[in-house]
Amino acid sequence: MTVGPSPDSRPVLALFDFDGTLTTRETLPDFLRLAAPRGRLALGKLLFFAPVLAYKAKLLPVHVLRRWLVRYVFSGLGVADVERAGRRFAVEILPALIRPAMQARIDAHRAQGDTVVVVSGGFDIYLAPWCAAQGIELVCASLESVNGRLTGRYAGAQCVADEKARRVRARYDLAAYREVHAHGDTHEDHALLALAQVATYRGVAWTGDTGAFTR
Repeated sequence: MTVGPSPDSRPVLALFDFDGTLTTRETLPDFLRLAAPRGRLALGKLLFFAPVLAYKAKLLPVHVLRRWLVRYVFSGLGVADVERAGRRFAVEILPALIRPAMQARIDAHRAQGDTVVVVSGGFDIYLAPWCAAQGIELVCASLESVNGRLTGRYAGAQCVADEKARRVRARYDLAAYREVHAHGDTHEDHALLALAQVATYRGVAWTGDTGAFTR
């Protein structure tokens, strides 16, 4: 796969959502199973049975469920232990979840000298090692810690919806790029896609912030 040549020497800024876009499924549940104590996971299946049903019935927003899960699973865990799990997750589990076509797209951008960025609501604790191995940049959520222990809270806002676009604008001068490309797969990516001249939603050309798309 190649990205076409242009007389404009500025690079392309290529923005990729992670879960469901680069990967075949949500990765946070897989990481929780690896990082959380077994007893806490077992009890969590009971405690979160009703909230998960409410989410599936569209009665509970995903960002609320995500915040509850993160608080329950990570509260009190040692930072070093979770970081160790994150490095293992990045090496042993994530590679099998990456869509080959999207990996090829990343590789093509890198070969052209473009700036490639994962923009995700997931956590740096496992995304940072994977992105470092890929040689690409990362904008994502972080977990708060105090005295070497996770509090179970986000360090700042969740990196979803408008926050994705806000963080990209804060970190990158969009005018410094020949073109912005963006790829996403849920309504939480609409603001990110709106930054781009070339955008795809679930692999199809995206036409606007309503989520409409066309081939």
